[in-house]
This record gives sequence, structure tokens and C-alpha cells, in this order.
Amino acid sequence: MIFINPEEFAQKIKGWIEDKNGIDIEVINVTEMTSIANYFVIASGSSERQVKAIADNIEYEAKELEIFPKNIEGQREGRWILLDYYDVIIHIFHADEREFYSLEKLWKNSPVSR
Repeated sequence: MIFINPEEFAQKIKGWIEDKNGIDIEVINVTEMTSIANYFVIASGSSERQVKAIADNIEYEAKELEIFPKNIEGQREGRWILLDYYDVIIHIFHADEREFYSLEKLWKNSPVSR
């Protein structure tokens, strides 16, 4: 396994999302706010197919680096897919779900880098 620090991994994930035309990508440092992760990466896709493609690409690229998720949720539905890579948790939303849940507002006091 290749060692990669959580911030660098989060930025790589951002690039992988951009590769699949994901939109509204946010990388949020939650280190000081929770012990469950260091970074949240939140992004949207315009369709269920795109949401799944983004998640599949992240999983593929991470596997190429020999980095494997602890858990993946929501793949069947494709409306909100969560990929848990321990220090980095990725939320890929269908645009409608993203607006409804507004996850970023829960973490609004965290440093955000776009």
C-alpha cells in the first residue's frame, strides 16, 4: 500500500471527481470537529448514472493506489453514495438530494477548500 496523507488523498479524489464532470466539489477539513474523519469530500452529479460513475471512478483510482474503502453505501440507488476511506469520507449526491440534505451547512464552521 502506498502511504498518502489524508489532505493529499482528498485532493486526488477531487481530481477524480472532476474527471467524471462532477459539480460543486467541496473538500472540507473536519479534523477539529469530529473523530470519524479528517476530510469530507462532497460533490454532485446531474443523474443517477453520473453519481454512480463518479463513485466507481473514485473506487477504481483508489484501488490503483492500493487504497480500499472501509464501507460504501447507496450504490444501488445512486442518489447519495457514501465512500468511507477512514480519514476521508466522500459524499456523492444527485443534485436534488444535495440541495435537500445540505450537508455542507452542518460543517459550515470547518475550513473549506474548493
